[in-house]
Amino acid sequence: MTVVLPQARTAEIRVLFNGYVGGHVASTVTYIRDGETHIIVDPGMVPQPDAILGPLSQLGVPAEAITDVIFSHHHPDHTLNAALFPNARFHDHWAIYQGDLWTSREAEGYAVSPCVCLAETPGHTPQDITTLIGTAEGIVACTHLWWAATGPAEDPLATDSQALHRERARILEIADLKLIIPGHGAPFAPTAQTPR
Repeated sequence: MTVVLPQARTAEIRVLFNGYVGGHVASTVTYIRDGETHIIVDPGMVPQPDAILGPLSQLGVPAEAITDVIFSHHHPDHTLNAALFPNARFHDHWAIYQGDLWTSREAEGYAVSPCVCLAETPGHTPQDITTLIGTAEGIVACTHLWWAATGPAEDPLATDSQALHRERARILEIADLKLIIPGHGAPFAPTAQTPR
């Protein structure tokens, strides 16, 4: 199945926090601005809330201005700080949540904004989604298909390794894929050595 790409290519992206795994675990937290839409991807575990809010404030964006939060999946290390954004709509693999409203929808191809859409990418969990962002430089993918630039080649926590490898290949087939922002590491440009 071909990936549905964002319709526009003007979004701005900043990684607020580079995640890691080891003795401690933290998610990579990303901010996306698409016009009046302000998005946070994976506001999960970090050393303290200011590790997210501090860099966001330096961009001149208060937490209350965030319109949307996207969860790559529902593990706590990717969701724990969601409540920092009280005015946001929350997106996952099958719905949008805001206040007491639950709006069911499929994630595949869903446009959060003109420059941001979702792709269903199961593997790590059955419910994983990838956020695809259209920028002037190309497509950026926020995804847990990779933990970091080096993979791991085989995700030790994957619920479906075959699906993980299939979805990695599908994302890597995007012609103008410029950057991958992995679940627990710094952004990287995909190469022939990127684990498939």
